Amino acid sequence: MFNQGQVKAELEKLSDPERAMKLQRFFKTGKGEYGEGDVFIGVRVPDQRRIAKKYRNISLTDVLELLRSEIHARAAKKLDMLGSINLERLLKRAH
Repeated sequence: MFNQGQVKAELEKLSDPERAMKLQRFFKTGKGEYGEGDVFIGVRVPDQRRIAKKYRNISLTDVLELLRSEIHARAAKKLDMLGSINLERLLKRAH
């Protein structure tokens, strides 16, 4: 089974520092701006979605841990993962 460490490693591999800087300016992440504190690593959305699909069977515990990440790409991808998770499977495990 996949885990959050594998997801993080794959995102890091696809990170682009130059793109991340542009995104941080575009989304106004400076002090007092509306996106203050958001952190970008420069991973393109299509790549994020591909990773989310690849790891769609990750445990709910790992998804929740990824949701705690301060990095925007992880947050966006985690939400894709939550949408990809079979809710019926999760409900069965919860009972």
